[in-house]
Amino acid sequence: MPNRLADATSPYLQQHAENPVDWWEWGPEAFAEAERRGVPVLLSVGYAACHWCHVMAHESFEDEAVAAYANEHFVAVKVDREERPDVDAVYMEAVQAATGQGGWPMTVFLTPGQEPFYFGTYFPPEPRHGMPGFRQVLEGVQAAWRDRRDEVGEVAARIRADLAERASVYGVGSGVHRAPGGDELASAVEELARSYDEKRGGFGGAPKFPPSMAVEFLLRHHARTGAAGALEMAEHTCEAMARGGIYDQLGGGFARYAVDNRWVVPHFEKMLYDNALLLRVYLHLWRTTGAALPRRIALETADFLLRELRTPEGGFASALDADSLDEATGKNAEGAYYAWTPGQLAEVLGESDAAVAAGLFEVTGEGTFEHGSSVLQLLADPADEGAYERIRTALYEARLGRPAPARDDKVVAAWNGLAIAALAEAGALLDRPDLVAAAERAADLLITVHLTEDGRLLRTSRDGRAGANAGVLEDYADTAEGFLALYAVTGGTEWLGLAGGLLDVVLAHFRDEASGALYDTADDAEELIRRPQDPTDNATPSGWTAAAQALLTYAAYTGSERHRTAAEGALGIVGALGGRAPRFVGWGLAAAEALADGPREVAVVGAEGDPGRALLHRTALLGTAPGAVVAVGEPGSSEVPLLAGRPLVGGAAGAYVCHHFVCEAPVAEAAELAAKVGARHAGNEGA
Repeated sequence: MPNRLADATSPYLQQHAENPVDWWEWGPEAFAEAERRGVPVLLSVGYAACHWCHVMAHESFEDEAVAAYANEHFVAVKVDREERPDVDAVYMEAVQAATGQGGWPMTVFLTPGQEPFYFGTYFPPEPRHGMPGFRQVLEGVQAAWRDRRDEVGEVAARIRADLAERASVYGVGSGVHRAPGGDELASAVEELARSYDEKRGGFGGAPKFPPSMAVEFLLRHHARTGAAGALEMAEHTCEAMARGGIYDQLGGGFARYAVDNRWVVPHFEKMLYDNALLLRVYLHLWRTTGAALPRRIALETADFLLRELRTPEGGFASALDADSLDEATGKNAEGAYYAWTPGQLAEVLGESDAAVAAGLFEVTGEGTFEHGSSVLQLLADPADEGAYERIRTALYEARLGRPAPARDDKVVAAWNGLAIAALAEAGALLDRPDLVAAAERAADLLITVHLTEDGRLLRTSRDGRAGANAGVLEDYADTAEGFLALYAVTGGTEWLGLAGGLLDVVLAHFRDEASGALYDTADDAEELIRRPQDPTDNATPSGWTAAAQALLTYAAYTGSERHRTAAEGALGIVGALGGRAPRFVGWGLAAAEALADGPREVAVVGAEGDPGRALLHRTALLGTAPGAVVAVGEPGSSEVPLLAGRPLVGGAAGAYVCHHFVCEAPVAEAAELAAKVGARHAGNEGA
């Protein structure tokens, strides 16, 4: 019989709807029930594409005896971390502070007052590898709650006080630092270089995550300063990832991370946010260098998004699962959809082409993955392009016959905002109007389903039905970023207005006026044991630094000192952290590069349909100047301040390059504009 999660909008919660555990969704009703019964709360946090979440569910939450014990002694609450990042952030901080590590599934025991007192991540069904079994944990916590309640209360109070103390650091710190300038940005590049893997690309060791935000910073730093080392790190890292197993060599798109330090074996889940960020990075690398590889990867990643993550409503689904059915064993297994043995190649291709494929894609008898299978890599460009395309197509079509990974089809506002920005830019720069149209359709979904009548944003939807969860800072910031990118590409002033509305909510409800600090939740959001606040990047740009970038861009279009001052204040924390931990404030450093460059403001004027205007517009979009904004419209347009009072140039379409609305002499030639905005070439050289 289904439990309460059967009516949830989250696919992750629905995965647990048939558990014998009597799950509750997060909310006051669950904690009121714990208070009424006098029992603690068992909080389990995960997400749909999480491999170990599935493992723990199968081992423990589907076990009738374990479930009966949990139901008798606890109120069990299940949370989708992607749906409630605020809840996840608060308790993950407690887990990391107590254990020195974190991960999902996250298992936390709370008082009825939401205070944590015991935590962990995955627990096996029986003790192993130094970990207690989950049933042991339940029994131990229940015994402590029954026999040492005062001690439990003291522990919970200490943890709550510690979380409050940690939370105060960012609020105080941001107001006493300034945004990083040229010297600090150069120091951040030097610090990145210290952890750079010169042999394999990327930063640090295993597991190795795609450093999309750090690479964006390096590309912007190179564009502003000409620093060759910054570009070398960006190029090498992007090539290593694109040629490794972390990239799907058949279907395009990137997996979440590599479990090794060579990008060979991925953790196979594919996330929308990774692919949106990486699409934009490879696009910007191509814009900088003109190389064929980043252009191909950008296009293939865009096609992957449209083909495998687009929902019927026009939004983009959150993720593809790491696991799928392994037909050989009849069980779900990680990577079963993607890995190949030499024998499987031969079944599809025949012996001759199978030998070629094995050489192309590094498939060996020993294998690089489990059970002698290999994850496909493409370590060098194929000598015979025709054979490569034939083999790749045949393997891709054969793979379509395998059981596919499940899809988490909830639409998250923030991640769709990132996808909108990437697809809009890719469509414009690579002459793919269908990508721009897809970006606009996704934006329309956010407007019609996620945006409320009072201008507030809801975080998630599924099947066109909005969830009840209020948007957090990253939702407002990344959606605004997507709308601003659409304005730059299409010239549609409605996108600029919508972005401004979202950023007004940020300033009114997420910002501390005294310090300039930003919070992850609004001042009128559900009250948790502390108000989450984190300026550091994780898998996505932090809401804090994403808001800084969007505020800066909006100010460049409108001349709003209020928005620019807020952006500069928010970037103060980047000045404090960038020199010490640049890998974790990459997006903030990228925004600081835009601030250091102005950012440059480009106004393109001309009659709609004028080829001269279109050429200048494309040239402006090809510019590498960090964070440059591009406005396009009729001469004398008054709707957008950057375009106001900009006449034609000698009766022809023209472009004005400005800093703080102070403009250089206008130009009418694309080559002249290219030189002013750092474009590798004028727009007429094609994609």
